[in-house]
Amino acid sequence: MTTPLAIFRALADPTRLRILALLRRMELSVGELAQVLGQSQPRVSRHVRILADAGLCDRRREGSWVFLGLGPAATAPLLATIDGARDESAERWEVADAARLDAVHADRAAAAQAYFDAHAAEWDAIRSLHVAEDEVEAAIQAALGDAPIGRLVDIGTGTGRMIELLGPGTTSATGIDRSPEMLRFARARMGRAGIERVDLRQGDMYALPLDDGAADTVVLHQVLHYAQAPAAAIAEAARLIGPDGRLLIADFAAHDREDLRDREGHARLGFDDDQMAHWFAAAGLEPARTIELAGGELTVKLWLARRSAESLRLRAVR
Repeated sequence: MTTPLAIFRALADPTRLRILALLRRMELSVGELAQVLGQSQPRVSRHVRILADAGLCDRRREGSWVFLGLGPAATAPLLATIDGARDESAERWEVADAARLDAVHADRAAAAQAYFDAHAAEWDAIRSLHVAEDEVEAAIQAALGDAPIGRLVDIGTGTGRMIELLGPGTTSATGIDRSPEMLRFARARMGRAGIERVDLRQGDMYALPLDDGAADTVVLHQVLHYAQAPAAAIAEAARLIGPDGRLLIADFAAHDREDLRDREGHARLGFDDDQMAHWFAAAGLEPARTIELAGGELTVKLWLARRSAESLRLRAVR
């Protein structure tokens, strides 16, 4: 259990204060922290361990990388107190660290662009089969309407575009993807867009690393057709939704392009409304709105669902 003494000791070192300031800006790996701080990785790792033991820093593994973010002890009152105690030397370090952090942004952007360039032909081939992405995105915003997005969870976040699109209306945003490469792409995108404090995590759509009721809006954008068990993926997404929450699925209507299964790894050739309604009902949801975007060889559909009255009643009983 974190103690006040452990927090005070962790904050007594200037380097650890610098690390905390950097993690307030964005998640960073130990190697990236070492690059910004101009220190060796072993030395930075020791500082990180002290911060983690005090609850000021969280460590999360993604493949062979470990990313760091703020921990539960880094509360808003504590951070405000640290801000109020800064002196001129701390401010000079922050300016220098911010400049080096820009170099990390640039490195991420270059790596992300290389990954995108390697896969752009595949993505462009899929996009050419349906309506333009800007039409899909406009329909997503229309489906969600004027209601607050609140706590957003984007499952299969990929490049992070949904967080970039919906982020301004959120109170928090979490992106989950099983691919470390895609998460690095998403981090680069967040950096270019100036979006801070986004929680990007490696995880599986069937076992999401979040608590029950952790979201107000959950999005599955062009993800479900990769699922071998769509019903299980929807049930797991529904688990995250609070009492007034919503699940938005954007995917293809049922089609017969068998080549997408063989060439692109699509496990399912789209979905129809009856399938979706059945899976929603099994997950304690009910359809709220359906939008169809015809044009091209594939039709894009949006299915919006909310908690069913029966599901809310059973939760209240428990």
